[in-house]
Amino acid sequence: MIDELDRRLISLLRTQARMPTAALARELGVNRSTVAARIDSLTASGVIEAFTIRLSDEIDRDAVEAITLISSTPSHGQDVIRAVRGFPEVERLHSTLGTWDLAAQLRTSTLTEFDEVLERIRAVPGVTDTDTVLLMNSLTGHHRTRG
Repeated sequence: MIDELDRRLISLLRTQARMPTAALARELGVNRSTVAARIDSLTASGVIEAFTIRLSDEIDRDAVEAITLISSTPSHGQDVIRAVRGFPEVERLHSTLGTWDLAAQLRTSTLTEFDEVLERIRAVPGVTDTDTVLLMNSLTGHHRTRG
């Protein structure tokens, strides 16, 4: 179970995953060994699954981004989740309430790659339907502009 210190640490890591342990410790008001132990514990318990990078908007400006809604048969739900989560183009995967079972946030370099990943998702045993929305420009946070 995570406590308030863990929550504050996770919040800092979400915005600055490469922040040095000493800086995290200063920000949290604890010593470095406490921060290191907490990160190790959160990683070992699966609360933190991975550390990742976020590319500059300029580098990744022409990426194709989309939200794909996925419907699956109840008997294959967990198999569909495991399969879709394993695709490298899937940045985030959410369960949903309502008509759709899952919402996958996808990112590819080209429309051809996007079409291929969409076909792979549709071919997963248990997937019964998909609906996709291509994302154009971010209206909050980091602003992406298309050239």
